[in-house]
Amino acid sequence: MILAIFLLASTNKVVNTAATTNTVSFSGEGKVVAKPDIGKINLSIVTDALTSKIAQDENSKKSKALTDYLKKQNIDDKDVKTTGYNIYPQYRYPQYGGQPTITGYQVNQSMEVKIRDLDKVSNILDGVVSAGANQVNGLSFEIDNPDALKSEARAKAIADAKNKANELKSQVGISLGKIVNFSENTGGYPGPIYYDAKGMGMGGGAGGPSVPTGENEITVSVTITYQIK
Repeated sequence: MILAIFLLASTNKVVNTAATTNTVSFSGEGKVVAKPDIGKINLSIVTDALTSKIAQDENSKKSKALTDYLKKQNIDDKDVKTTGYNIYPQYRYPQYGGQPTITGYQVNQSMEVKIRDLDKVSNILDGVVSAGANQVNGLSFEIDNPDALKSEARAKAIADAKNKANELKSQVGISLGKIVNFSENTGGYPGPIYYDAKGMGMGGGAGGPSVPTGENEITVSVTITYQIK
């Protein structure tokens, strides 16, 4: 009886192993192209002063002037976010060794601004510098709610993989069973565009820099694994 149970368990293990190892995988890709509907600007306000308090007070004045300017451009409060606030001591290092001494402080406040009216992006790029921003670190054009586009691209990728599976079935004459594994990878988003506020001549120009929005491509790749009957 013990031997029979052992043989039954061993047979079941072999069958299960065969069921999972006799598989075939198919890859599919789906792409969706759409125009971006928002622009994002990353900027910094940098202030140097002899003391930390003076640096913070001066930086706060610049920050208020900047946010007041953005409000005049009809940018909602929810679309202006502080992403970093740092205070750095500034040191003087002796020429021939010894302890460095603090000569002042630097405050660096970084912000992210979301612009929903893309026609205003160029003027706002120019205006934020005049309003107090020292650095414009990056501009990107994005889709505010990409989930629906991801779903559309995923559906195309799955259909592509299933079409390849059906082609192999007819060409090779195999019979496919249930799906045993599924994986997905999403990509295709553009990177930010970087600007140097001084190098671009921003801060008082007539119309700001030229910033064409182009199109964004969302790509979803999937892999579907079937059992072979």
